[in-house]
Amino acid sequence: MKRLTRREFLRVSALSAGAVAVSTGLSGCLSGSTEEDRERAISFNHGVASGDPLQDRVMLWTRLTPNDGNTSAMSVGWEVAEDEDFNQLVHSGTTTTTADNDFTVKVDVLNLSAGTTYFYRFKSNDAGTSPVGQTKTLPEGVVDQAAFAVVSCANYPAGYFNVYAEIAKETDLDAVLHLGDFIYEYGEGQYGTDGAEAIGRALPDSSNTETITLDEYRARYALYRADSDCQAMHARWPLIAVWDDHEVANDAWENGAENHQPSTEGDYQDRKMQALQAYFEWMPVRPASADNTETIYRSFEFGDLASLYMLDTRLIARDEQLDYDDYLDDAGNINEANFEADVTDPNREMIGSEQFNWLDNKVQLSNATWQVLGQQVLMGRMMFPAELLVAYESGDTASIITAITELVAIKAAIDSGATVPDDDRARVENTLPYNLDAWDGYYYEREQVLKIFKEANKNLVVLAGDTHNAWANNLHLDNSNGGTAVGVEFATASVSSPGLETYLQVPSDSIAQVEEALVTLIDDLEYSNANQRGYLKLTLTQDEARSDWRFVDTVKADSYTIDADSNTAFKTTPSNRVLQPVS
Repeated sequence: MKRLTRREFLRVSALSAGAVAVSTGLSGCLSGSTEEDRERAISFNHGVASGDPLQDRVMLWTRLTPNDGNTSAMSVGWEVAEDEDFNQLVHSGTTTTTADNDFTVKVDVLNLSAGTTYFYRFKSNDAGTSPVGQTKTLPEGVVDQAAFAVVSCANYPAGYFNVYAEIAKETDLDAVLHLGDFIYEYGEGQYGTDGAEAIGRALPDSSNTETITLDEYRARYALYRADSDCQAMHARWPLIAVWDDHEVANDAWENGAENHQPSTEGDYQDRKMQALQAYFEWMPVRPASADNTETIYRSFEFGDLASLYMLDTRLIARDEQLDYDDYLDDAGNINEANFEADVTDPNREMIGSEQFNWLDNKVQLSNATWQVLGQQVLMGRMMFPAELLVAYESGDTASIITAITELVAIKAAIDSGATVPDDDRARVENTLPYNLDAWDGYYYEREQVLKIFKEANKNLVVLAGDTHNAWANNLHLDNSNGGTAVGVEFATASVSSPGLETYLQVPSDSIAQVEEALVTLIDDLEYSNANQRGYLKLTLTQDEARSDWRFVDTVKADSYTIDADSNTAFKTTPSNRVLQPVS
C-alpha cells in the first residue's frame, strides 16, 4: 500500500468525513438501486447503527458488502418511520457509497421530533433490505428521567461481547455511551489474544496482524461489526461515542504511543490519520466539520435534566505519559521530589486549552441539574501506598497479598484512632498514583477542570472507562484549594478486556480481599470490582444520579447469565455531591 503524505491524508479524511448524506424528509420510494446494482451480489453483513442523537436529528449508519468483487460505486436508499412496519414514513432518500469510504453509509436525518422513537432501514438492490434499527432523539424542556448504558474496552479475541447482548435487552435507555476502545489494534500473539482460539475468538487471517494502515483498521472494524451481539446493541439504541487509545495504538498521546515504533511502523501522525479515517467511516459519529476528523469533543442536552460533555483526553492535546522508571535511582528508589515537580507541572496538558475553554463556556451556559463528563480515563485520586506499587512492579503475587494485608491492618488502626508507630504510619501515608496514564498523571489540569464545576456551583458526574474494572470515586479539590467535594465518578468495567485479576495474578479466593483493601487504602474510593466484565447503567432524575453496575458471569463462552449477586449501586444527590451506597 502506497503511503500518503500528511496533507494527502488530511484531504482524504476530510472527504471521508464529509461523505454524509443529509435527509430532510420524504423523497420518493425506497428504491436505492440502479439497474446495475440490481444485478450485483450485495449484502448488509455489518448491520445498522445510529448515533449522535440531538433533539431534531440523528445519524444513521450501515455498510454494503460487495460480494461479487465489483468495487464500483453502489446506490443505497433509506427509510425512517414512526412505526416498525414502516407505514408511517417520515424520511426516505438515496445516496451513493464507494470504496473511498469503504462502502460505509452515513445519513444525517434532520427535522425529527424531540424525545421520539424512530425505526429505520436501508436497501441497495432487489435482494432485500437491511436489518431494521431503532433509534431515539433527545428530549427537550422539562425532563424527569434519562438513562444510559456506559461501556468501554471491547477486545474481540479476549472474549464474547455478552455485555453488548445484555444492553440490547434493556428497555428504557436514551443512549449507549461508549467511552472508547471500541476496537483493539493488536495482532495475533499480542495483548488479549491468549486463549482466543480455544474459545472460538481467534483473529481471522484477514485481520490477524497489528493494525497500522487504513485497510488494516477497516478490516478490524469489519470484524467487530460482524459480531451479532455488537449488531444487536447498535440496532436497538443510539450510540454516543468517543475514542480512547486502542482505536489508534496503546497509550496514545498527541505525538506518539507506547505501541508505535517509528523505526518499523512509520510516522505516527500518518498512522493516526488512517485510524481516525476508519473510525469516522465505521462509527455513527458526526464529525466536527467536513474538514476535521481530529476533533471529537461535543455536547448533548437532555432538557433541563442533564448536559452531557463527551471529551477527548487522548489524542489532540495530551502530553506524553510520565514513567516511574525515569525517576528511579541506582537502588531502585523513586526520586519523589523530581516526580512531584513533573506531575504537578502547570504546563502539563491532557485536554488542552481549546477544549478546556470550550468546556468552561458550555458549563457556564448550562442550566441543567446534572453536568455529566463522558471521558476515557479515571479522574479519581487513585493513590496507592508506594510499597504496594513496588510489590506490583515485582510481579510477585505473594508479595502483593502480604503487603496488602499489612497495610490494611495499619490503615484500620489509624482510622480507629489507635496509636500507630511513625514507621507504620509512613507506610500508609507515603502514596503515589498507580496509573500515570490517568488524570493522576496530569494533576494540575485536573484541578482546573474540577474548579470549573466548583466555581459554577454545578452538580458533577464523571464517567470513565479504560481500566477494565468498575470503580466509584468521590471527587474533590486538593487541600491547597480547600479539599472541597465537587462531584462523583462512576467507572465502568470492560466489555471483554481482562482486568486487575489478570494484571496482578490474584487468585479468585483473594479477589474480595483485594477489593476491600483498595477501598480501605484509597481515601476517595468507595467501590471496586476487580475481576468481572460488565457495564454500568446511569439513571438521572431531578433528585439523584444513580449508577448500577451489572456483570456477566463469563465472556469466555457465548452462553452467559447476569451475576445478580455482584450487582451494586451507588447514587449522589444535587448539592450533596458525594457517593451514597444504594441497598
